[in-house]
Amino acid sequence: MMKTLHHHIVRFTLCTSCVLSLVFPSLLLGEEAILEATRSEFQKIPIWVMEFSPVQQKQKISEQPHTQVRSILKDDLTRSQVFAVTISPSTKGEFFENKCVSLSPTLESDFQKVTVSTWGRLGMGGTKNGGGEGLIFDACAFDLGHQDVLTGKRYFSLKTSDALLRLMAHRWADELVYRYTGEQGIARTKIAFVGEKDNGRELFVMDYDGYDPQQVTADGYLNLMPTWAPDRKSLIYTAYRDRKQQIMRRELATGREEVLVSPASLNITTTFAPDGKSITYARAQEGNSDIYQVELDSGSHKQLTSHHSADLSPSWSPDGRHLAFTSDRGGRPQIYIMDAEGSNVRRLTYDGDYNAAPAWSPKGDWIVYVCRIPGEGFKLCRISPDGGERRQLTSGKSIDDSPSWAPNGRHLVFSSIRRGESQLYIITNEGVGLEKISSVGTHLSSPSWSPFQP
Repeated sequence: MMKTLHHHIVRFTLCTSCVLSLVFPSLLLGEEAILEATRSEFQKIPIWVMEFSPVQQKQKISEQPHTQVRSILKDDLTRSQVFAVTISPSTKGEFFENKCVSLSPTLESDFQKVTVSTWGRLGMGGTKNGGGEGLIFDACAFDLGHQDVLTGKRYFSLKTSDALLRLMAHRWADELVYRYTGEQGIARTKIAFVGEKDNGRELFVMDYDGYDPQQVTADGYLNLMPTWAPDRKSLIYTAYRDRKQQIMRRELATGREEVLVSPASLNITTTFAPDGKSITYARAQEGNSDIYQVELDSGSHKQLTSHHSADLSPSWSPDGRHLAFTSDRGGRPQIYIMDAEGSNVRRLTYDGDYNAAPAWSPKGDWIVYVCRIPGEGFKLCRISPDGGERRQLTSGKSIDDSPSWAPNGRHLVFSSIRRGESQLYIITNEGVGLEKISSVGTHLSSPSWSPFQP
């Protein structure tokens, strides 16, 4: 059920003691009202972002926090596909002062007095930790039509950094998405990818918007095709060692590595089963590749396909009942679907002479893949699992590859070669909102979008 949409405004102020305060007016929805956010015709919630006044601040943050948070929030809310972010209306200032009163507790003892019953009246506050300064982010949703505070959050940290500032903004954006759709937001998700480093290929992880890429491997070898574990604690990937390929797992927090699949001439396109208890991959010792599954606890292997063709790129349906994969058993690479145990194989794609690299959406409604379009080359297409609906998502002078779904099923990340460089881009599942998110390197590939934050 949707209620009447009211105009709403975004505003926040910043005090000099390294503290953020956000007032976020929004439309009024009852607790039982959840907006339908899966249909393309879903009406976005209009939202206005007001300009903020700069203030003096002592903390070592790369730019004025009021400018940084405003930019992050605008981008997060726009990417969510839930909100329609527009420029500020003329209304400013005094309207909000009676709703979110500014206080300035500067001692940690004062900060600790803030309770759930009083936070909604706070505009700003400060903390001190061993002589240092901390960060408080007060955020509240305000409905302009009803002139009332609907909801809000307080985030705080005893340290100050760009990363913490961005995390607070991302958390608030995700909170708003959840309130109005019942779905988790993607602002705190991560993307793993492969980047060229010296003479090797290394794994990297960055925020979903391309911020702060961090190198994960550093051994100078070829490390390819990363995939996230369901708990987001580790990556599995293909590693080239002594002209052989083996499948590795690397814990992100500790750097500990282990071999999951022993070396062979081919061990690629690994993916986790939905329950996280096994991985599925393509393997070849000699000749054409087949698809295998290995249980992580027992190490037992099961061969799912056995065909004289090359079978690659398995992708699980979210219910764990089916697998999509690429095979040239019909003479050209096409997408096929089989049951979980390897039976009942049926062909899915028929348009075009090259369709590969399927990725099943988290909601199970689409399979995206790389399609070759006459006169355009390699693009991204999507198809329904029953084959009844097909759509081309990307176009233009580019070579698009390696699609990976966001966990909300509404966005995709992929690599694209444009003007001689391979970079990472995101796009919606409707084929709009194309955005380049990578900013370093010229040979980036194989992006993998993480699950939601546990």
